[in-house]
Amino acid sequence: MADPSPSVRAETTSKIAAQYDSRHPRMSDAERKIAEEIFRKLAQDAEIRVREALAANLKTTPDLPHDLALSLARDVDAVALPVLKYSEVLTDEDLINIVRDEDAAAKQVMIAQRASVSGAVADALIDTGNETAVARLVANEGADLSEGALDRVLSDYEDSEAVSDSLARRPSLPASISEQLVSAMTEKLQGYLVSKHNLSPDAASNLILQTRERATVSLLNRSSSDAELEELVYQLYANGRLTTSLIIRALCIGDMSFFEAAMARLAGVPLKNARMLIHDQGDLGLKSLCEKAKMPSRLMNAVSAAVRILDEEEYDGGRNDRERFVTRIIERLLTQFEDPASTMTKDDIDYLMAKLHQLAA
Repeated sequence: MADPSPSVRAETTSKIAAQYDSRHPRMSDAERKIAEEIFRKLAQDAEIRVREALAANLKTTPDLPHDLALSLARDVDAVALPVLKYSEVLTDEDLINIVRDEDAAAKQVMIAQRASVSGAVADALIDTGNETAVARLVANEGADLSEGALDRVLSDYEDSEAVSDSLARRPSLPASISEQLVSAMTEKLQGYLVSKHNLSPDAASNLILQTRERATVSLLNRSSSDAELEELVYQLYANGRLTTSLIIRALCIGDMSFFEAAMARLAGVPLKNARMLIHDQGDLGLKSLCEKAKMPSRLMNAVSAAVRILDEEEYDGGRNDRERFVTRIIERLLTQFEDPASTMTKDDIDYLMAKLHQLAA
């Protein structure tokens, strides 16, 4: 009252707010009521620096009155941003309404960085078209992003490098989303190779195909359930990416689950039926499935040999066991083909060897 300057009001605000926090009680209930009325007056102060001091000191207060938190959150950016990022008093409804406000770009970015972002708030942020906010959202491990939400991010922000980069760095993604991301990135890389490195379109296409399939195979062990695996396989099939060479790669790294799901999709039979045919005694069931799936006839003997080997081989559980497993599979395949009793023709072997060399590359 003796010196009612903006700087003194800001300093007074900080002092009262520091005493108010219920986690370190220094006020009686009656004093807290008085403090709250002071805060409501200060929240209407004409000086931004006073309101900034109020927001900075109350942003993490867990029992701040809701009306006061919402008033600060709807203020100018300098006041609102700390409250929007940290206050747990704000409800999902509050946050969604603020996200949908006009000229709320900076607020959207801050809400996307909250320690916890619900699925409803995440959906509202994705709808904004704010590339920076969505990039921060997908980079936020505390954001509840469903597979459907991630799918929308991929389609709505497909040209955004910032969003793609944040997605690629996200620690955990459904395999189907990862595969879409791999495909989108490799398509961009193909154009770059042709335009910047004078690589022929055919050479670039072949290189990109190998890169994409290798990256896709690396995703397969993330599929934790039949449902997720079948979803990934359907996605590959629907987009023309469920190729013979991809299936051979999967076999050579020992991913029988993917092979089973892929053959079921190509043959148009239920997964359980495909498994019975693949692991049936003798080769008749597998041969029938391969024919129905339109697997090249030259590969049928190789596929049969690989399936038998996979039924016998196991990971050893040590370091780099996947790499050693792949080496054992390929060595046994080559030994199988050198057997005088093998029914593999020279053309069959040459074809498969080319695929194995591509895999190794």
